[in-house]
Amino acid sequence: MAHLAPRRTREAHPVSRRTRALALPVGLALVASLGFLPAATATAAPTGAPAAATPRTDGPKLSYVVNTGTGRAAVQRVEKAVEQAGGTVVISYDRVGVIVAHSQNPAFAETIRGVRGVASAGATRTNPIVPQATKDVGAIAQPLTEAQAAAAAAAATADEDPLEPLQWSLPAIKADKAHQKSLGSKKVTVAVIDTGVDDTHPDLAPNFDRQASANCVSGAPDTTAGSWRPAAGESDHGTHVAGTIAAAKNDFGVTGVAPGVKVSGIKVSTPDGYFYTEAVVCGFLWAAENGVDVTNNSYYTDPWLFACKNDPDQGALVESLTRAVTYAERRGTVNVAAAGNARHDLSSRSIVDRTSPNDSETVTRTIDPRVCPDIPTMLPGVVTVSATGAKGLKSSYSNYGKGVIDVAAPGGDSTVYQTPEPPAVNGLILSTLPGGRFGYKAGTSMASPHVAGVVALIKSRHPSASPAAVKVLLGLQADAKACGAPYDIDGDGTVAAVCEGTKVYNGFYGAGVVDALDAVRW
Repeated sequence: MAHLAPRRTREAHPVSRRTRALALPVGLALVASLGFLPAATATAAPTGAPAAATPRTDGPKLSYVVNTGTGRAAVQRVEKAVEQAGGTVVISYDRVGVIVAHSQNPAFAETIRGVRGVASAGATRTNPIVPQATKDVGAIAQPLTEAQAAAAAAAATADEDPLEPLQWSLPAIKADKAHQKSLGSKKVTVAVIDTGVDDTHPDLAPNFDRQASANCVSGAPDTTAGSWRPAAGESDHGTHVAGTIAAAKNDFGVTGVAPGVKVSGIKVSTPDGYFYTEAVVCGFLWAAENGVDVTNNSYYTDPWLFACKNDPDQGALVESLTRAVTYAERRGTVNVAAAGNARHDLSSRSIVDRTSPNDSETVTRTIDPRVCPDIPTMLPGVVTVSATGAKGLKSSYSNYGKGVIDVAAPGGDSTVYQTPEPPAVNGLILSTLPGGRFGYKAGTSMASPHVAGVVALIKSRHPSASPAAVKVLLGLQADAKACGAPYDIDGDGTVAAVCEGTKVYNGFYGAGVVDALDAVRW
């Protein structure tokens, strides 16, 4: 999914490198939306094997993923080769055959690719690993004003939380009506793979699942209490996403799409806001091994907006993530991801990428998304989500593409383009922010958690349903939406994007806008 949430947090700001959330400054700016295995499966590095020749150590310290055969024996053989090539094993995931390693040998990747049993290997970044320093990333959410909060509380009915009248996105997918029938099951957990979740927020604390939470930034899970939270100054993206999914219905603040389910935080973003492959692989595997039913992924995996399978380094990243996502689904997890905020037609055969790699000097390249997918958004089995605004049209920034977009959901848009009906006053999505606060964001990063919430409601209704069955229900229950008139969102007389397909399925809305009411009554 595009970059609406911070990086894949998929924000709509082209400079933002991470999520797929779009922070729309007052007016037009949009902010885009951006596994651990049991002890017997994930193993630390062996004590070491003597090197046949002394490898170089004068290069930058980089992180690598090495893809091998599965099983302890196959992985262990390659671990020895990693050490002989001047690498240090950070962690190995035996069940998917992925090793995370660090090395300062400039020839490490080339050397390890020649080792028997290695399918592919590549650097996960183009910049050296540096000490992590906390600093702000992405766009700041538009704060909720006291006047807006007071007006909302005065308009709220007895069945609504105080700020719910400002959440135009809930009735847009019939979540308000769904809540009269079901809030979702406490036995269902949605993991927010993102920048971290502040579980101390009063709207998130009642539903937070600590056992399914971790910090995966290094590529290995850290379950220290609170490690999944964003540090001071870090992005509020993950906390905002979590509130959209499962903010409690507790006479306080906002209401989530599935306010009765559990939500966990799996932190995969560095303090600088990068979502590197080793962290995301860890996130999917941790979710798979810890009872997570749904993952939300509102980011793209750095440093490549599109990772090309025919490039030795980038191809290894695609393979590692494909293995992790496939494993998670086989374990019963439905993976939902944001489409991105760059207005790209992801079904086209040619896209100009001017943003990659985003952790060093960028280059301009023309790619074919069939060869160079946006990951994890375009990986097999992932539910890909486009964004709509308050008038139900595709959001101005949202990526699209027939055959790529599965469903659509509210992600917000500028009020210049799509203005909500009163009492809502802002065309963006209102949700939770760290420190007990609330604020507005927009992006496919915000659309994806609406879908993750609906998937959680489906899973609550059908606890034994497989991921494949849940995805079929999601599509069948969606409200079909035709392409409509030529897409001229700003009214300047120029068609901004071309929607291909029928009312039943098209490139803007996929099978349609998700329907929370059908999710709880079918």
